Amino acid sequence: MPSVLVVDDQFLIRSGLTALLTAAPGYEVVGEAADGDEAVRLAAETRPDVVLMDIRMPGTDGITATERILAGRDADRADGPKVLVLTTFDSDEYVFRALRVGASGFLLKDTPPDRLLAAIATVHAGDMLFSPRALRGLVDTYAAPAARAPHPGLAALTPREREVLGLVGAGLSNADIAARLVLSAATVKTHVHRCMSKLELSSRAQAVVLAHEFGLAVRMP
Repeated sequence: MPSVLVVDDQFLIRSGLTALLTAAPGYEVVGEAADGDEAVRLAAETRPDVVLMDIRMPGTDGITATERILAGRDADRADGPKVLVLTTFDSDEYVFRALRVGASGFLLKDTPPDRLLAAIATVHAGDMLFSPRALRGLVDTYAAPAARAPHPGLAALTPREREVLGLVGAGLSNADIAARLVLSAATVKTHVHRCMSKLELSSRAQAVVLAHEFGLAVRMP
């Protein structure tokens, strides 16, 4: 059962999401926040599996709150929390900014209830909420190659881990990477986990962005 923290500055939207989740089997609401600062505090207190995060809020916005929540996660909980961003603004730039700080998904607030519930389950399982093709197009547009010193964690990657990271950057799933490298899916999962740990990443989507920014993403035909 995924535990969920609901964050939105509008009471009616926040209460509506809470009511939906409370009525749905297999979901638990552990708190509600009306702004980014409250979201950061409640995330630390309640330790949710998934945070439903509004982007535009007074004071600390949702993207800043997302970054702070993921930066403050416990070292023994590398698998969580996951952040699912909700907004009324359908903007590719917002999507990219959310991904860059570690969000696992992005949905509009008018998304049907069944799709929202499915999205929460998807990010809770550790998967991205974007198709590989859509994600590649997004990072190609916004993720310019880094003009700064290499990420300090890159030097700690083994050759195989760098290879796996490059294929993650191409948008391949663990199963696709396993088939390409003739490895078991479990072995690929271990490599991905180690990459994300060494690079201090919060989501697979964030790994895609980093791979593009540092020129490691494999270009697929």
